[in-house]
Amino acid sequence: MDEFIKLLNQDYELIQYHIKDKEAVFHIQSSKKELACPFCGSKTMHVHSTYQREIQDLPIQDKQAVLLADTRKFFCQNPGYPHKTFAERHPFAAPKAKKTDRLVKNIIHTSAQLSSLNASRLLKSGNITACKSSICSLLKKNAVHCG
Repeated sequence: MDEFIKLLNQDYELIQYHIKDKEAVFHIQSSKKELACPFCGSKTMHVHSTYQREIQDLPIQDKQAVLLADTRKFFCQNPGYPHKTFAERHPFAAPKAKKTDRLVKNIIHTSAQLSSLNASRLLKSGNITACKSSICSLLKKNAVHCG
């Protein structure tokens, strides 16, 4: 299973996984020890805290795939910068996103020629959770007309 996680990004490792009736949950974390502050670029290894982000990915074997990504908050080492902490950014999802970039691409591709309601129904049949309003938001962000 670790190979599947490495396909997302080589720097991530699988901690554990479990499969329920309709979903596969993968607990993952980055193996990088040092990160650069996204605001000033200074490198740091000093972790402030850790929390989990739940990120939906493309379905696997007709099961909804959920990534529980351990997300570290770091202290910025630049004393002259106003940001004291920053959160780790996962390369396979936008900051604060609830879906991976590849899932968003799939949703946009599926939704571009359908009404958002029909697209939502079609995606749900493939174990992808995307409501009508989130589909419209994704289409608007990606400059595609929402029907």
